[in-house]
Amino acid sequence: MQIIPIRDLKNTVEVERRCSEENGPVYVTKNGYCRLAVMDIEYYERTMQKMDEVKALMEGLKDVKAGRIVDGKMAINNISSKYGV
Repeated sequence: MQIIPIRDLKNTVEVERRCSEENGPVYVTKNGYCRLAVMDIEYYERTMQKMDEVKALMEGLKDVKAGRIVDGKMAINNISSKYGV
């Protein structure tokens, strides 16, 4: 885990290097308290993708618990009849 003081944000090249090497967020402190998190765009996009996947899984689990499910054969039959496949 990388932690830097806010004054180090002036050196953008160094902050970018740290973000790339860390493969995670770099925490920025102000007066000894964490105020910001800076991260590489690739790490950010991977994290957001994972969050979207978890959200979809959780929604699917809610559907299962609520009984909003259809077995595989019925789903294929519904799709076939709807789209004439």
